[in-house]
Amino acid sequence: MTYETEGDRKTTWISKYLIEHDEDIELIQKYMPVATFDRAPVARLYEELGDRGIIRGFVWGDQAGCWQHACCLEDVNKLILACFDKPDWVHRLLRSLLEKKLQFIAGLKGARFDLIETGGGAASSTVISPDLHREFCLPYDRALHDALHDLGFLVTYHTCGGTRGIEELIVGNGCDVSETLAPRSIGGNQEPWEFAEKVRNRVALIGGMDQYNCLTTGTPQSIRQHVHTLFERVGRNRGYVLSTADHFFDTPVEKLNAYAAAARECTYG
Repeated sequence: MTYETEGDRKTTWISKYLIEHDEDIELIQKYMPVATFDRAPVARLYEELGDRGIIRGFVWGDQAGCWQHACCLEDVNKLILACFDKPDWVHRLLRSLLEKKLQFIAGLKGARFDLIETGGGAASSTVISPDLHREFCLPYDRALHDALHDLGFLVTYHTCGGTRGIEELIVGNGCDVSETLAPRSIGGNQEPWEFAEKVRNRVALIGGMDQYNCLTTGTPQSIRQHVHTLFERVGRNRGYVLSTADHFFDTPVEKLNAYAAAARECTYG
């Protein structure tokens, strides 16, 4: 079994998927190795950073979530069709990935992470329906989050796409934080404050900043205005970490300085 990737300076994508035949999932279950985690470098970084930042951890795999990882092994379009044509096959694949991820999580015990990221964009409601999310994401996400909580970790669930229609599923998967609050201007299907209103402080929030139309191409004045809008409309009840909703690559340093300066103005009384 082989897979191929291509990439540029900004990202990597899969050009040939590992799964070519249904029976390939048996080979994945039997032979795909699970990485072991070395806690020592993280402990050193934790001591160096202190309270000046957040150290994120991860769950083994091409993506942290089981469904999202599966979408890196099989084309997402084919996998969606398989949910209707052969759902038992999809669940077998997801269960095998879950077993491996739980094995990795067990090895994280004692790691000094402030936050563990799970999920991934393939579970967004701009990719799959809420019904598919409920069946093929929620139970596996919940199992991962329960295992992480048992070890004392906080969990942030990453949904870098649409969240409309899956708000209760995100809350229901047991995460502590939901990210990235992608606004409509960069492919989301609701504004960050709309999502915040629906989840009503049941999870903390990270994200919301349009990293391109605002942060990269906007003026310092528009950046400041957007930062304050997010703080006032998303963060007014606390439990909010202002962040870009995705990677930025070509943002001028002066725009980042304007972003940071505006964020410093936003304080709770």
